[in-house]
Amino acid sequence: MRPDWNPTVPQPGAQAVTVDTSAQHRVLRNTYWLLALTMIPTVIGAMAGASFQFGAIFKAYPIMAPLGMFFIMLGLLFGVSAARNSVWGVVLMFAFTFVAGFFLGPILQHAFALRNGGQLVALSGGMTGAILFAMAGIATVTKKDFSFMGKFLFVGLVLLVVASLANLFFQIPALQLTLSAISVLIFSAYILYDVSNIIHGGETNYVMATVNLYLDIYNIFVSLLNLLMAFSGQRD
Repeated sequence: MRPDWNPTVPQPGAQAVTVDTSAQHRVLRNTYWLLALTMIPTVIGAMAGASFQFGAIFKAYPIMAPLGMFFIMLGLLFGVSAARNSVWGVVLMFAFTFVAGFFLGPILQHAFALRNGGQLVALSGGMTGAILFAMAGIATVTKKDFSFMGKFLFVGLVLLVVASLANLFFQIPALQLTLSAISVLIFSAYILYDVSNIIHGGETNYVMATVNLYLDIYNIFVSLLNLLMAFSGQRD
């Protein structure tokens, strides 16, 4: 679910490319501002999703419901990518983040059914913020080019998506927890890669840069919340 795979990003050993540092800093600054703004429709969507009756839908369509959510988000992502150079790209990006927040409904309902669910949601958010701060800080301070990670992360992401889709049919709890742990690692590394990509000129469109970082944060949050509920959730 990442629209950013770009085989034209300079790889180690390629001819050196002159990068406009001030322009890249501007892209990074605009990306952080937009990323902060995307939290508004996400929270609004999450509030709406937390009160929506997902249970009946998932009970009637245990496989098609999550697949439908996946393809709706994928379709919106393609829309954002297609319109990334116009104001409609920003509009679609905010629409996507609202829908993404709305689709947090099932996991939030599961979390809030626990005695300490609110604490787990807050802890997951805090841990996600800490990971973002740490990974973005490493990429910014060291200024090292992490573009070499792109192919490995992409392969890992494809395998993760395939395994997650397969688990919709098998419903193995241990596999779900394993995939959540792997997801935290992959998307944490993606933050490092994405911020580095902006700094070194691999991504010059702040709409796509924002979407990429948003997806990293979103997946880390969901995966951490899954793990925290499994190991620390207090049921009545």
